[in-house]
Amino acid sequence: MTTRVLVVDDHPVVRGGVVGWLAAQPDIEVVGEAGDGLEALAAVAEHAPDVVLMDLRMPRMDGVTATQRLATTHPDVKVLVLTTYDTDADIVRAVEAGATGYLLKDTPLAQLADAVRAAARGETVLAPPVAARLVSRMRAPAVDAPTARELQVLAGVGRGLTNAEIGRELFIGEATVKTHLLRVFAKLGVDDRTRAVMLAVERGLLPPPGT
Repeated sequence: MTTRVLVVDDHPVVRGGVVGWLAAQPDIEVVGEAGDGLEALAAVAEHAPDVVLMDLRMPRMDGVTATQRLATTHPDVKVLVLTTYDTDADIVRAVEAGATGYLLKDTPLAQLADAVRAAARGETVLAPPVAARLVSRMRAPAVDAPTARELQVLAGVGRGLTNAEIGRELFIGEATVKTHLLRVFAKLGVDDRTRAVMLAVERGLLPPPGT
């Protein structure tokens, strides 16, 4: 049985290398290429691949958004992430979006071909560092999520407001603002305002700036 694959990556050299290797496999057919998420959606509709090999960070539409769209419009298509990024936020977002596997770009080519075959069979494929991160995350003690008020305070920080300005806006004292921020820092595992806002956006707790 031949596995039909679409390769999505915004770097032509990387994409070409992956395409060349997979096309050389007797049981894998590369049916198309795409340079970003929007092209990937159109290519899936046109070529009906079994597996989409998806990069994460691309212009116009990233891999997570494209994966979410495919999970809705083409639920039978398996998405296998292939990226250089192995942060907890990236991994969780991709898996929650519907990716069936998550590989890093240092994966040996022979293993990549095996992963494509496994993904086509519906198996979950994880690079060892990714699997270790997920296991570590599951074993970590549960941490309370930020409260609505704490997120309001953090949103004010994201808009560049001072503690005093946030207090006036929310009708609370400046000391209370500081207390809320300290609690958010502890819950997110950070120690500064900028990182707290960035992590909250990454986790979907706050909207991206400017939205």
